[in-house]
Amino acid sequence: MIEFTTSQITPWVMAMFWPFVRILAFVAVAPIFGENSLSRVSKVGLAVLIAFIIAPTLPPPPDIPPVSYVGVWLIVQQVLIGIAMGMVMRVVFATVRAAGDYIGLQMGLGFASFYSAAMGANIMVLAQILNVFALLFFLAFDGHLIMLQVLAFTFVELPIGAGAIEADGWYTLVRWGGTVFSAGLGLALPLVTALLTINMALGILNRASPQLSIFSIGFPLTLLSGVVLLYFMVPELGGLFEQMFANGIQAMGAVLGAMAGTA
Repeated sequence: MIEFTTSQITPWVMAMFWPFVRILAFVAVAPIFGENSLSRVSKVGLAVLIAFIIAPTLPPPPDIPPVSYVGVWLIVQQVLIGIAMGMVMRVVFATVRAAGDYIGLQMGLGFASFYSAAMGANIMVLAQILNVFALLFFLAFDGHLIMLQVLAFTFVELPIGAGAIEADGWYTLVRWGGTVFSAGLGLALPLVTALLTINMALGILNRASPQLSIFSIGFPLTLLSGVVLLYFMVPELGGLFEQMFANGIQAMGAVLGAMAGTA
């Protein structure tokens, strides 16, 4: 009969516990894995599975009790690292939704919103459609696997218990978060420009012919023009999303390097 003692089991548990904390924080906020449509049990189970795969490849963890002051601070540190890595790619999808909001407002679809259980808030229909496209392209490009590869690399750049996290890492993360508005507007700019031109033309037409009811034809014309422009935009989304995902992966590396002080 095979028997194990507490002194034998404890190192095995600790070897999985520390990576598990960082991975669970990452899974909780990262796109695909952190969607509200997935149950908490599924997220915890996924984190356990990834930790079980990664833990044997890592150096021995520090001999620090988790219930000590140093252990609690180390847990907080792992949670912050995991959240930071997940938030980088979350920004990419926030950019896509921002582009959908810009386009929807210009098309006159600002009132067309519904409660999204995945997002936990009201979201415009067009933003949700673009978000679904982005998720599908992300899976098609194996972005979820690349994210996990970068997550595993964080244990090389930032080993468990290696010391304090550099403040430049948080500055890099905040600066990357600021791209939500600029990149979202850049993605929506062709349609927004065309729709603005149509609205300007309708305004000039209204001044030239006041008896023409612009309000009765303006909304249908703007909506129809937006749908036509979206029809021509959708085939080009693959290349745009691929570039955005590549920028997101590079940003993950930049944030990681800044946190480790090697950037």
